[in-house]
Amino acid sequence: MSSASQQSSSQRYFSEAELLAFAQQTCLGLGLTLPHAQAIARVVVAGQRDDCQSHGLYRLLTVAHTIQVGKVVLDAVPELTVQGASTIRVDAKFGFSPLAFERGLPELVKGARQAGVAALVINRCVHFSALWPEIEAITEQGLAALALTPSHAWVAPAGGKRPTLGTNPIAFGWPRPGPFPYVFDFATSAIARGDLELHSRAQTSLPPNCGVDANGLPTTDPVKVAQGAMLTFGGYKGSALATMVEIMAGALIGDWNSLQSLDYDNGANAAPTHGELILAFDPARLGGKTLAEQQEMAEGLFATIVDQGARLPSERRYAARLRSQQDGIAVPTTLYEEIVALVDQRGANIL
Repeated sequence: MSSASQQSSSQRYFSEAELLAFAQQTCLGLGLTLPHAQAIARVVVAGQRDDCQSHGLYRLLTVAHTIQVGKVVLDAVPELTVQGASTIRVDAKFGFSPLAFERGLPELVKGARQAGVAALVINRCVHFSALWPEIEAITEQGLAALALTPSHAWVAPAGGKRPTLGTNPIAFGWPRPGPFPYVFDFATSAIARGDLELHSRAQTSLPPNCGVDANGLPTTDPVKVAQGAMLTFGGYKGSALATMVEIMAGALIGDWNSLQSLDYDNGANAAPTHGELILAFDPARLGGKTLAEQQEMAEGLFATIVDQGARLPSERRYAARLRSQQDGIAVPTTLYEEIVALVDQRGANIL
């Protein structure tokens, strides 16, 4: 553990290497193979480093529960197939998704550089993580990227009251000069499912217009929303985007939609099982201009946004990353102890 001076009873601080080792040993203690443990550790530590509490180490609890209820293959070996120059398919074989993405990434980058646009189709994956780590892995290669994935059917369509759609995040990234890309990653629901769970754990109210109870009545009680339905952001606009994700990352790639994922779950409350669609774009092949000219156009737009006092997406996350690099990565003590206890119950020592 880091010897940072700001250790307190409520927070523990770790270097990134220390936290990666802790998360990896946790996953091994839960029975996952080393490749899966390493890939999952990289994703959850990135979330914790960037102060994305709902997608940081907290997600190890989701991983553990999904394993406990038998809804994931612990030793699944993703199978990679390249179809032509620009379609890359990875069958995750009902394993967790991070390893499947890592196996497909090199071919996705290669395909985008060859054809200008390439698609990575991940099928039969158990998905629990944010999309922005995948997007950043692509922008690091100088490519733009778009990612779509469904979830469980937790969300009512605009004008409805029954869970039909997933939280269905959409993420996009554009490579910028300097250390950080332009990235957004947001659920098409009014609040992310992980944030709903954190409100439930903390026994705090949701913001208005996030969900309805089992009778379809508006409520800010996270427990009642979990028993009823979440709502999309932006009314019909969010509902349409969520439906697009169901089609693009479901029917289009031959995988389950959010209703089918929830049916497969059968009340286990495990991480969703479905597919994911990731598109990569090479500006050098698509732009018709030099890369410098394309970057100049994009940077001019970003400057116009910032100059009027507006914030670019992910700026708070990048600021948190810099703090973590300087001060160590903060982990709530209660969460740390809960993760340790999960593994201790299996008789494995991760300390």
